[in-house]
Amino acid sequence: MAISEVPTLELERELAAQGADLIIGFDEVGRGALAGPVMVGAAAIRSRDLPTLNVPDGVADSKMLTEHRREAIFEPLQSWCAAWAIGQASNREIDEWGIGYALGVAALRAVDDLEQTLGITGQESAGSPVAVAGILDGPYDYITKALGTFDAPAVPVAPAIVTKVKGDRHCATVATAAVLAKVTRDRLMVDLAHGDPAYAPYAWDHNKGYGSAAHRDAIAEYGPSDLHRVSWKLA
Repeated sequence: MAISEVPTLELERELAAQGADLIIGFDEVGRGALAGPVMVGAAAIRSRDLPTLNVPDGVADSKMLTEHRREAIFEPLQSWCAAWAIGQASNREIDEWGIGYALGVAALRAVDDLEQTLGITGQESAGSPVAVAGILDGPYDYITKALGTFDAPAVPVAPAIVTKVKGDRHCATVATAAVLAKVTRDRLMVDLAHGDPAYAPYAWDHNKGYGSAAHRDAIAEYGPSDLHRVSWKLA
């Protein structure tokens, strides 16, 4: 498939003009998988850097990039951000909470990690509080809904979330978060497939935990593993 759209920093600049000091792009990976965690990537830029910041070379909707291309830009994208983080929720948390809330908690875990990396404590000078904005791929804000709940971390500064349908195609921070999350989760699933003979039949090194025919056939033959989402329809 040809890549017809290149993400921009247009929405990031709009949020900076509205007063955001830090802008975080969010995207998820693993929502529809049958096994393994769901992950939410977070890629942050500082508003003060926008005048000299360019869209990173090669970044696009992660689903439109080959695995080789995602791997090639993984490290450059890390250095492009002011900070980045990947939050996750385990298969057992997904079974217990449902996917929507699990995504919210995973995203807030990423925010907590990212803001701590940047030294944001929420206790900055009252005269100059840090304003954080977030761009979340998709139509539904599961991040704000999870704020302040029992299982979610108390993040230093809660981001004001704007949702953007196909944000990974249009917004550079979201596209960056998508690639970082996708590569991180794919590497994990390959490591799991190769690291324990009990997981080998499910071929996660090929399907990354998604419901391929071979994966479903293995579940039917061997039953679910301890990393499968048993509340889901697996067969």
